[in-house]
Amino acid sequence: MSSQPSPADAAPDATAPVTPGAPSTSDANFSLRKIAVAAFGPSLLFGFGEGAILPIVPLMARDLGASVSMAAFVVTLIGLGSLLNNIPASIITMRWGERWAIVAAGIWSALGMALSVLSHGLVPFAAGCFMVGMSQAVYNLARQSYLTEAVPVAFRARALSTLGGVMRIGMFIGPFFSAAAVHAFGLPAAFAVGIVGVLAAAAIGARLPDLVHPPHPAGHAAPAPVSFKTILADHRRVFLTLGLGVVLVSAVRASRQAVIPLWSDQLMLAPALASLIYGISGGIEMLFFYPAGRVMDVKGRRWVAVPSMLIIGIAMLAMPFTVGFVTLLLAATAVGVGNGIGSGLIMTLGADHAPRHGRAYFLGVWRFLSDVGGSCGPALLSVLIAGASLSGGIAATGVMALAAAAMLGRWIPPKVQAHKT
Repeated sequence: MSSQPSPADAAPDATAPVTPGAPSTSDANFSLRKIAVAAFGPSLLFGFGEGAILPIVPLMARDLGASVSMAAFVVTLIGLGSLLNNIPASIITMRWGERWAIVAAGIWSALGMALSVLSHGLVPFAAGCFMVGMSQAVYNLARQSYLTEAVPVAFRARALSTLGGVMRIGMFIGPFFSAAAVHAFGLPAAFAVGIVGVLAAAAIGARLPDLVHPPHPAGHAAPAPVSFKTILADHRRVFLTLGLGVVLVSAVRASRQAVIPLWSDQLMLAPALASLIYGISGGIEMLFFYPAGRVMDVKGRRWVAVPSMLIIGIAMLAMPFTVGFVTLLLAATAVGVGNGIGSGLIMTLGADHAPRHGRAYFLGVWRFLSDVGGSCGPALLSVLIAGASLSGGIAATGVMALAAAAMLGRWIPPKVQAHKT
């Protein structure tokens, strides 16, 4: 079928595991509101904690004697820590389970922030930032894996879109709290705010009920043991097709963060106006995550995936033709709409294709592909700008978004399968 049942008509998933203490995936009356605090509270707080420190990291690095380029590299270490630890994160989640992986991620992030703020040298500060990135990988993978199992397929996109949305909300409000703390107590206070946020996320995560899988049906052969190698082999076609589309989506999303301020500078807009445009675009994104998830659940993933990339692609192609505040604001708003309706898309597609046995391994590879795109996108943009021009680099990003739309339209299946073995 090409569409999902409406929430009111959602049929039970007989093969889904039971989650004691939380709504079961076989519950036809399932409601996201029933699990809102336990499922999404940690994401809000984890995003809040990280958002509190991100604007302060380059400033702290500069205070510790880093050059401008070195300060930028320290910021990059957070993303690099996430990229390099997606596969280890899958092993941790498989061994400890989702709940304890979430708790461990919060504690590890707090330790990294503490190392950064208590150290008096650039090297330990950078090491602490890398630890924060490592915790991102573990937390995001475990959270996605948990909701994939705990939420019925008919509500999956809404749950994962909301997961991504509340994380963005947390990262949006975190800097405001850290700004107040920095104003009152100095730069290190931002890390104190971040530590409180991630530890609170770990505390709520510790109260999550463990997922309990149903006993193996009598008369059926037990599933073969899975390993990282077998997951790669069994799902290589998905990784090489739809996975490549995910790389492009992530590259476009990461590049857009640099495109708006760079083009604002090209138009010689005041920094305050550039910040306003960027803020409005980011605020627009947060309005669409739940409606987008509902559309994905009711109509199918293609109905959001393809329009998301088309809107961003067209807006990027139009951006070099903007000539002032109003026209750039319109283009940036369109980018925000496109990115907002795609909230949770990558997580949802990963959950749709992940097998029940070895899910964490699959999601580790999936998140690795996403992080590769997120890391390579801005680097490619930099190369294009250096080799051609800023307008040429932005246009190339738009073409990349259109290519992503074509690939997602081609490779996203019309049906959303339930749980696979």
